[in-house]
Amino acid sequence: MSDATQQIGTTEPNEAQFGDYVALLKPRVMSLVVFTAAVGVFVAPVAVHPFIALVAILFIALGGGASGALNMWYDHDIDLIMKRTAKRPVPAGRVQPGEALSFGLWLSFISVVMLGLVANWMAAAILAFTIFFYVVIYTIWLKRWTPQNIVIGGAAGAFPPMIGWAVATGSVSVESVLMFCLIFMWTPPHFWALALFMNEDYSKAGVPMLTVTHGRRETRKQILIYTVLLAPLAVGTAFTSIGGWIYLAAALVLNARFLLGAWRLWQRDEVQAEADKYAAEKKFFRLSLSYLFLHFGALLLQAIWVKLGMGAW
Repeated sequence: MSDATQQIGTTEPNEAQFGDYVALLKPRVMSLVVFTAAVGVFVAPVAVHPFIALVAILFIALGGGASGALNMWYDHDIDLIMKRTAKRPVPAGRVQPGEALSFGLWLSFISVVMLGLVANWMAAAILAFTIFFYVVIYTIWLKRWTPQNIVIGGAAGAFPPMIGWAVATGSVSVESVLMFCLIFMWTPPHFWALALFMNEDYSKAGVPMLTVTHGRRETRKQILIYTVLLAPLAVGTAFTSIGGWIYLAAALVLNARFLLGAWRLWQRDEVQAEADKYAAEKKFFRLSLSYLFLHFGALLLQAIWVKLGMGAW
């Protein structure tokens, strides 16, 4: 890592472009933050003025982007080592670490204060805690220390629908906790699937992902275990106030596919995986992305159906 740090220090800085600052916000991750937060607002039992909802979601997105910028500031040394992250603005030398830090801190302050003023201070407090959790608990503490980094750190990505619910209601409820748990339990299978075919990157960077510390075989087993635990939680949400037959139908199909995918991963050995260049692992990773979006999409459709006066069942 010292070599990587030296390389960053000797890289001749290039003038940052607008797109580089957008990249600091991790727009792909932000899209998930925006969508799940918006669903949290919409499925809540309290109506929110469309303009307030839109502005609130904007500041939640900025808070998520602030977390991304602060993550890139702290992780610029290991980002340079990994192929997947080497072209990010900071390790590539287009944005200096201090600039990323300042950018992230200012966005954090603006997003939290403005969300409090636009919506309420409960939602702002959860957003502030989310940024703190992602940057301090996950990035600075857990990521380089324990293979449980993804398990515990996954909470940071699970807060957006809870924030959205708080925007509408000013409170936390069983329903918002269930949406949190859905993302929290989904995170380990999702990231461990990525680690199965990106293990060399994590190993070189010294990040103690489960694949590095316990091997791919144990990782496959843990993916299956978490998927088995996730499925009843996901399906059970259909029988709450935010559920209904639309969500239930989607959850049954999605979780059957997810369980089958996890089972197939568990059955594979490294000879098979290397022979087809981890095709099944990459397929499961892509499935995990659609899994979460489609679950929250089903919650959204269910809420629209109810608001149209059709009823939950």
